[in-house]
Amino acid sequence: MNSMYRLSIILFYFFTFPVHASELAPTLGQTGSVIGLICLAMFVISYGFVMTEEFTGLRKSKPVIMASGFIWILAAYLAIQNGYGRDEIRGRLMHDLMNYAELLLFLLVSMTYTNAMTERNVFEVLRSWLSKKHFSYRQLYWITGVIAFFLSSFANNMTTALLVGAVVMAFAHKNAKNFVNLSFINIVVAANAGGVFSPFGDITTLMVWQSGHVPFIEFFQLFIPAFLNFAVPAFCMQFLCQK
Repeated sequence: MNSMYRLSIILFYFFTFPVHASELAPTLGQTGSVIGLICLAMFVISYGFVMTEEFTGLRKSKPVIMASGFIWILAAYLAIQNGYGRDEIRGRLMHDLMNYAELLLFLLVSMTYTNAMTERNVFEVLRSWLSKKHFSYRQLYWITGVIAFFLSSFANNMTTALLVGAVVMAFAHKNAKNFVNLSFINIVVAANAGGVFSPFGDITTLMVWQSGHVPFIEFFQLFIPAFLNFAVPAFCMQFLCQK
C-alpha cells in the first residue's frame, strides 16, 4: 500500500506540474547524428539485456531504466546544441511523461483486475470445471483457444498466455504431449490475435488509441479479421491434435 501511495503522489505531481503545449519542441530529426546513433545503440543493448534476462538473472527493469535515463540526458544535450531553450525541452519532457503516466495508470488497473481474478481462483475454478466435463482433447484445444482470444482483448497477451496455459497444463499427461504442444501454439496465436480488436488488448493498440489516431469504437471493426487470424491456423492445426 505504501508503494502504491508513493506512486500515486509521483504521478499526481506529473499531472499537476504546469505544462504549456505551445512550448513543445519540434522533432529534432537528429537520428543520423553521432548522439542519435549512440542513443539507438543504447536502446538495442538494453533490449538485448531484456531478452537475456532468463540467462543473466538481471531484471529487465534495470537496463531499461538506466538506458532511458542516459538517452534523455543525451537528447536534452542535443536539443541545447540545436538552439532549443529550457522551456521547450521541459515542455517536451513533461508531455512525454504525461503520456507514460497515462499508460502506467491504465496498466495498473488492468493488471489489478487480472490479479484479483487469479487471487480469487477464477482460473482454478475454470480448470476444475473443464476437468469434470471430460471434454476431448480437441474440444479442450478449441475451448482454451477461444478463451485466450477473448481474454486477451482486455488483458495483457503474456498474462493471457500464462493463465490459459496453466489450464492446459492440468491435462499434461504423458500421452497428451501432442495436445499440449499444439494448444500452447494455439493459445499464443489466439492471444496475439485477440489483442488487436480492442484498445485495451495490447500496449500498441492502447498507444494508438491514446494518441487519437483511431477512435475507440473503430477498433471493433477489426474483430472479424482478428478472429480469422486465430480461427484459420487453429482449424488447420486441429487435425494434428489428439481427439
